[in-house]
Amino acid sequence: MDIKLVPGKYVVAVSGGVDSVVLLDLLSRQPELRLTVAHFDHGIRPDSGADRLFVQTLAKKYGLPFVYDAAQLGPGTSEATARQARYQFLEQARRASRAASIVTAHHQDDLLETAVLNLLRGTGRKGLTSLQDRTSIRRPLLAYAKPTIIAYAKAHDLAWHEDSTNHDQSYRRNYVRQSLLPKLPVAGRQRLLEVLAAQRAVNEELDRLLTNYLHLQPVSGVLDRAAFARLPHAVAKEVLASWLRANGLSNFDRKTLENVTVRAKVGRAGSLAALKDDNCLVIGVSQLALRHIER
Repeated sequence: MDIKLVPGKYVVAVSGGVDSVVLLDLLSRQPELRLTVAHFDHGIRPDSGADRLFVQTLAKKYGLPFVYDAAQLGPGTSEATARQARYQFLEQARRASRAASIVTAHHQDDLLETAVLNLLRGTGRKGLTSLQDRTSIRRPLLAYAKPTIIAYAKAHDLAWHEDSTNHDQSYRRNYVRQSLLPKLPVAGRQRLLEVLAAQRAVNEELDRLLTNYLHLQPVSGVLDRAAFARLPHAVAKEVLASWLRANGLSNFDRKTLENVTVRAKVGRAGSLAALKDDNCLVIGVSQLALRHIER
């Protein structure tokens, strides 16, 4: 396995599982990297404290600084809630250490699982390619499948902790991992990877076109309602979603986006269309604008 990061400071997310243990070992072999090992205890399992001690010992073995935080999320916590709490901690750790990026151990199987999960949830085109290597969150193992990672760990006599919840199929991700993806033949797996790669390219081009469209709006921060109303419905939803994100609003679901798109086209002038977090769309005669409602 060969991964390379640009020399600099990084926060490495280490859970204690085989993926993050291998990631840490690979990165530790690059002397030009200044690493901080970060561990987040979700407080979901009663034995999770042992993972923290294991990772702390691991950081000491590599001679690296160690930071951690603990929550009490409890059993039954949703994957989304756990993920949000984890990334909030990792971002705090990145800022505190003045690191360039967070590095996670997501691998090829995670990429496929995430795409299938989001497909099952009914997310749009971005959901299929949401797990990527980015400037802010580096994911250098995305090219490697799980068996390759385990083989590396065994070949280098690495120890790791197995998360007991990984076998609990009440978590949808575990169901996809253990019951759906194993049924894919090798050719099917490769074809899915090719489809996702093609979709990433399409998404990049669509996002570029959408950005250009928004830059051509006559007034900054608003949409021309007449031009918006003439767009095909599917295109209008993409434009609205990109516009909302450009204005710092990403907490909307498919149902909300559908409703607000329709209201933006045919709603009565002077009315409001509710978004999340006390935000709303103001529907004018000729323009669409955003407003935050103070409670």
